[in-house]
Amino acid sequence: MRISNYELKLEKRLTLSGLEAGLISILAIIFALALFSLLFLLAKINPLFAYKEIFSYAFANPFGLPLSINRSIFLLLCTSAFIIPYKAGLWNIGMAGQVYAGSIGVFAIVVAFGGKQYNANLSPGLVIPLMLVAAAFSGALVGAIAGFLKGRFNVNEIVVTMMLNFITYWLVSFMIKEGGLFMKSGGEGDGFELPSSIFAPMIIGVPYTIILALGFAVLLYYVFAKTNIGYQIKAYGLNPSAARYAGIKAFMIPLLVFIMGGALAGLAGYHYFAAVPGVYKITKNYGYYGDLAFYGIICGLISQGNPIAAIPVALLFGGLSIGGRFVQGQLHMSFGVDYALLGVLMITLVVFQFFYRFRIVWLKSAKEKPECGSSLLEV
Repeated sequence: MRISNYELKLEKRLTLSGLEAGLISILAIIFALALFSLLFLLAKINPLFAYKEIFSYAFANPFGLPLSINRSIFLLLCTSAFIIPYKAGLWNIGMAGQVYAGSIGVFAIVVAFGGKQYNANLSPGLVIPLMLVAAAFSGALVGAIAGFLKGRFNVNEIVVTMMLNFITYWLVSFMIKEGGLFMKSGGEGDGFELPSSIFAPMIIGVPYTIILALGFAVLLYYVFAKTNIGYQIKAYGLNPSAARYAGIKAFMIPLLVFIMGGALAGLAGYHYFAAVPGVYKITKNYGYYGDLAFYGIICGLISQGNPIAAIPVALLFGGLSIGGRFVQGQLHMSFGVDYALLGVLMITLVVFQFFYRFRIVWLKSAKEKPECGSSLLEV
């Protein structure tokens, strides 16, 4: 498009610095908040006041901040579970199922040690590590099914992981219903509550799982940047045929990345039930935490598969989900404000990824002398 002596063009980016990616994301967030302001205006609420309430509760309030951190830990583990197969060119849509499997592993360990009894006193030094191992193993086992089918028979991993989500969802339902292994003694349809002796230890009011989430994010960044296996995973993701020709085992890579991703999603299941205050049991609406796992896909895409960049993204999404739910009640708005806010934010951030690949440039067009008989007006 030409305007006066300047021409507006799209140029494909050859490189994208971290600063440029950060600025694009900030602009996307500002645009999303401005767009969502229309909902507040329709509800006759000052958008500036509403956003002040959202951010102050999520990131400055002594009650809201721990909730935001807890939510972001869960999202960061799910994001890492998505990023690992994503680096191999594969899509893990099954974090929800792997989270469900992780929760089953956690409660199975507690039942095995007699923790189903009310106020049972279990040894945290023994049971907590076993809960972690069981959660990671259970999630990895579900992930391995998708990885095996992909590596051995080239079965579409999206279809398999989605099917596994439904299977594990109904398996959890079976475990907490009447007669189920995890059913509460009163029979209200919820699972039993974990004994207080094995609640996740806290560090300055934050569960120790924050160390796991941040540690795995840093570890994954190092693996993909510095190690041979990280190089093989990325090479497989860029071109499976070329990777196979180079000697990379086409069966092992899908299996490995889904096992790793499933293990981290399983740990997210442990975090949700053993580390988040006020939960500690599988409730009737347990599908909610499975839905939250899907935000890991969006966080992974926005961070461009970078585990370190996923940390602030997960914190933002976690905080806005908590702050949005708070404002919903505080300002007497309709149910679903938090979901709507996250939805607008996700769509905007994904759309703005266009500018990760292209940039708008203004070019001064060269003045050309009109040929004899040609019009001086350019359309």
